[in-house]
Amino acid sequence: MQITFTGRKVLITGPTAGIGFATAQAFVAAGAAVVVNGRSHAGVDAALARLGGAQLVAAHSAVDVLINNLGVFGPQDFFETPDSEWERFFQTNVMSGVRLAKAYAPGMVAQGWGRIVFVSSELAVNSLADMIHDGFSKSSPARAWNRSRPTS
Repeated sequence: MQITFTGRKVLITGPTAGIGFATAQAFVAAGAAVVVNGRSHAGVDAALARLGGAQLVAAHSAVDVLINNLGVFGPQDFFETPDSEWERFFQTNVMSGVRLAKAYAPGMVAQGWGRIVFVSSELAVNSLADMIHDGFSKSSPARAWNRSRPTS
């Protein structure tokens, strides 16, 4: 089966490496225009070069597909993790996606088509002792989004 996204704009957060980059490759191969963003110009430039530069765009005020992939993680002792680190995990892993969804969903509704995906990890349902902070932040957005979706 051939899936096409020709004429669709896709924003993937964290698209310069790993799951985000593989997702960007798949959407480019399916004909989508992919917004490439990142924390550094070097990372974005490297991703653009590896993706071949075809059908990639710098920025858009509206997208057809939003993939919330960005996240921070890393093992930390529960008792040694300061509140500021919990806040960093929450703001990055949860609120960045929530804010983007709130920004792009109205346009998707207005045009009658759109998709928003929250990428998570196994830690959302199977947390490790030194990754509790990550597990809590990976389970919240996906579960909240699934519950709030219209059923039509």
